Amino acid sequence: MKLKILADTHIPFLKGVAEHLGEVEYLPGNLFTREAIMDKDALIVRTVTHFGEEILENTAVKLICSATIGYDHIDTQYCDNNNVAWRTAPGCNANSVEQYVTASLLWLANKYQFTLSEKTIGIVGVGNVGTKVEAACRKLGMRVLLNDPPRAENEGNVNGAFVDLDTIQQEADIITFHTPLIKSGRYATYHMADDSFLQGVTMKPFIINAARGAVTDNQALKRALKKGSISGVVMDCWEKEPDIDRELLAMADIATPHIAGYSADGKWTATKMSIENILNFFELDINPLFNEKPEPSQPVIDLRQIATEKQLAHAVWHSYDPVKETEKLKAEPEKFYWFRSNYPLRREYPAYRVMNANSTVYQVLQKLGFGS
Repeated sequence: MKLKILADTHIPFLKGVAEHLGEVEYLPGNLFTREAIMDKDALIVRTVTHFGEEILENTAVKLICSATIGYDHIDTQYCDNNNVAWRTAPGCNANSVEQYVTASLLWLANKYQFTLSEKTIGIVGVGNVGTKVEAACRKLGMRVLLNDPPRAENEGNVNGAFVDLDTIQQEADIITFHTPLIKSGRYATYHMADDSFLQGVTMKPFIINAARGAVTDNQALKRALKKGSISGVVMDCWEKEPDIDRELLAMADIATPHIAGYSADGKWTATKMSIENILNFFELDINPLFNEKPEPSQPVIDLRQIATEKQLAHAVWHSYDPVKETEKLKAEPEKFYWFRSNYPLRREYPAYRVMNANSTVYQVLQKLGFGS
């Protein structure tokens, strides 16, 4: 019997590859309905549709593969109780989100005229993404504070590797969130940055949310900005997407349509992991040929004419510039879903070659991953 697969048409690098596994139909994620998935064996999805009893009951679906790191769009308890397997792509976009955060940090430093090496950053959530962000921030010379209670408990807080949220509140100039969205229990992250949290900060920090929208309370962020208890926000993830808060959008320093992890490299990896999940689950002896990642239009970054103090930011922004996307989203917020679904895939640092950099800057760029 030939495997029947329904895939989100907006997942890149998938067409022409998934067909090796069986009969494939493509639909936009928001058109996944119970009728559409009724006779399908496997689904390859993004976060657009929620998969629970209302859509899965009495269907033939045996496996849901999400080409994402998160799974709050999947009712995992229902799936586990009804023999529907589910898989994600953990770590697939970690480098992409780090690129987004690094570009944003450099932009904030430029706008507000401060030096990153003199700042302390608090990283809340130190999984695949948070670990990459930590490494990049250390390469930028920043003081780094890590908060991850599950890891601290499981691994032991050796040499004080992890700090509590109180320390983050008291000492961090910038706070960036990289947790999953967990609504209840000991490690709940829903509205982690709420009024209480934001009223307890002492350094007027910048807040970055490149995790999940509801990890930060969007109304509390607006109140904190108006009070001046925080200096600014970088928002990639929003509550109630795609109907995002227009007032917060206007107030944000950087505002993007949930695309921090949308590099070509991250998407290619997520697609590859989804295909491998299907192969493993259905025990298929197939070796599909994966599509090539596109080359960047300008792969060489020549820093000869760039002042030394601007070279690092220039190179990073050459690979990714969050300001361009901020301007587009602020101009047409109603196109949030369109921007996300039609995102021009960007490449990560290794796709670029740097020339004529200052020796010290060159070393940092190499550590970040740029080619030479």
